[in-house]
Amino acid sequence: MGKQVLIIGAGASGMTAAIHAARAGADVTILEHKDRAGKKILSTGNGRCNFTNLNQNDACYRCGVPGFPMGIVARFPVKDTLDFFSELGILAKDRNGYVYPNSDQASSVLEALLQELEHLSVKVQYQCGISRVTKKEGRFLISSDKGQYRGDALILAAGSKAAPVTGSDGSGYGLAAAFGHRIITPLPALVQLRCRERHYKKLAGVRSDGEIRLYVDGKPAASDAGELQLTDYGISGIPTFQVSRYASVALHRKQKVTAVINFLPSMSLAESREMMEKRLDLMRERNCRQFMNGLLNSKLSGVLLELAEIPEKQPVKSITESQKNRLFQMITSYETQITASNPYENAQVCCGGVDVRQVHRETLESKLVRGLYFCGEILDVDGICGGYNLQWAWSSGFMAGRQAAG
Repeated sequence: MGKQVLIIGAGASGMTAAIHAARAGADVTILEHKDRAGKKILSTGNGRCNFTNLNQNDACYRCGVPGFPMGIVARFPVKDTLDFFSELGILAKDRNGYVYPNSDQASSVLEALLQELEHLSVKVQYQCGISRVTKKEGRFLISSDKGQYRGDALILAAGSKAAPVTGSDGSGYGLAAAFGHRIITPLPALVQLRCRERHYKKLAGVRSDGEIRLYVDGKPAASDAGELQLTDYGISGIPTFQVSRYASVALHRKQKVTAVINFLPSMSLAESREMMEKRLDLMRERNCRQFMNGLLNSKLSGVLLELAEIPEKQPVKSITESQKNRLFQMITSYETQITASNPYENAQVCCGGVDVRQVHRETLESKLVRGLYFCGEILDVDGICGGYNLQWAWSSGFMAGRQAAG
């Protein structure tokens, strides 16, 4: 019989670790505190499961140690991910680098993983609440409400605090800390941001192309572009998600966070100015509301005119130079103060987690406790939107599973 490997957490990384450990000859048991596995997988990609991305580089992952995530991803890259899921029966399709199952159903990916666990005789104990984990005489002992479990190696794949309804309640951090591991404060990432200004109630439901630039204490921190969504409390959409982890960290440190949005991201500032001047001349016999029609969403246009202190019925030909400059500023450099991120319940992932400086970057084994491994979101690694967090789950799960099996 091979090594006995225990895995805490039946999410994407935990199931992947189990499959690769079992394939390497280990006797594997997964302990999961929810009533079924892979709940978070079902919500990825709006239920379609964007399970990886063909474009991979260091900038796609955030971590306390630059290069750490890509070092693991390089050992189980996208090609290996596609081969792995092809073996499990998943036909992949590429949408501009974003990879989905051909079924467009996240349930297909989960079912394929569960079928392989069953095929490899991996034992999965559901609704298993863990009270204590120790290591004695070279073996791990897990005490739970389902009894005791012993193993030669232990993989912590318990997830983060993001989307707790799926099972990620942060309990894994306490288990890691009990073994002496530092935990970098987990904070919501890939999440909506709340803003101070009161006019957002007028903007709820607006979608607009935009470039968002995030500033922390007045210094540039991050930027992204794409379709923004405006809500009754602030800003959302993928560009917001991409910069949100920097906002969460800065707000946790009590720093001032502002966002500057350009609602004409396809043009340079000079091109935007030239277009505005031509438009003002062309529509000089119209009023300002008519001038904005077709330029931006009507609700957004109304708010920007109000902020620029321009009445909607004011004739275009009577606009002063200062009004013109204020309106241009609002359209291309609209500034808003960020007061908070939405909570863990709304976040797709967390930044923070087990400090990777205490984890071997080649194996994901603990530097403090031999035979203890980590994979997935429990580590201080978070990817941008687009399939990167699942790629991290597959790559880190592969590494932890193979190494734990010896």
